[in-house]
Amino acid sequence: MEQEIKNKLDAQEIKLTAIYESVEKTRKYFLTMLWITGLTIFLPLIGLMFVIPAFLNTYTKSFEGLL
Repeated sequence: MEQEIKNKLDAQEIKLTAIYESVEKTRKYFLTMLWITGLTIFLPLIGLMFVIPAFLNTYTKSFEGLL
């Protein structure tokens, strides 16, 4: 009887270890996707902070001769 319980506990420990490893891989995957998503959203926004003022400056200068 005790040997059966020990065998079941050993089997559960093996399964729990496999689940833990799977969860850690999933966590790392989600963290990587979070970083990639953040970079693809925020880097263009930071670039636009510099491009839009330069574009507006050039655009308004093109109208100076018309007035």
